[in-house]
Amino acid sequence: MTALLHLDASARRTSISRLLGAEFAAAWSAEHPDGHYVHRDLAADPIPFIGEGWTELCDRVLAHGSTDLDRLADLVNSPAQQAAWEIVEPLLAEVRAADVVLIGTPMYNYSIPASLKAWLDQITFPRMSLAPTRFVVVTARGGAYSPGAPKAIYDYQERYLRDFFAGHFAVQDAAFVNAELVNARHDPALAHLRDKHDASYAAALDAVRALGKEY
Repeated sequence: MTALLHLDASARRTSISRLLGAEFAAAWSAEHPDGHYVHRDLAADPIPFIGEGWTELCDRVLAHGSTDLDRLADLVNSPAQQAAWEIVEPLLAEVRAADVVLIGTPMYNYSIPASLKAWLDQITFPRMSLAPTRFVVVTARGGAYSPGAPKAIYDYQERYLRDFFAGHFAVQDAAFVNAELVNARHDPALAHLRDKHDASYAAALDAVRALGKEY
């Protein structure tokens, strides 16, 4: 049975990234009526930041040269590490059970929300691999950051996540769908760009629906 893990990171309950993620999930569910679907709202139910117990557990992974995620629990040897593991274990189990991980995230200050970073930190250990898990990231950006745009050099959202998936998870199969110029809905100074935003959003909707059927 195929499985989808769907994460939302936006602080807005009716955000563009949430709407795009929901469209992907609906298309995926239609293609996989018997599939297993799990949704985690990282904004409404935030993941704790890593603490010292997590760092100790990470050190033990390095010291033992362990790359077997099934044996991480065997390395726990203190109450602080046990407390850290109790946070990590269900999160790691969710992502390892998923064939596809869908992340809906806004761009905050050129990067990702702290809620998403906390999740990534908690589930990441040295030399681990999540391949062949497939990742889909749907984003909303207030401005324009696509290649060729004046602010493209400030895109630390997609660039960071691509590097993270490849460098920490050994995952190269990551699809990104970006809806841009979202602030044109709210900022009078960007009102003249509303048509471009509407086109970007429409293209993103088409893309996520197609990807949902493909994945």
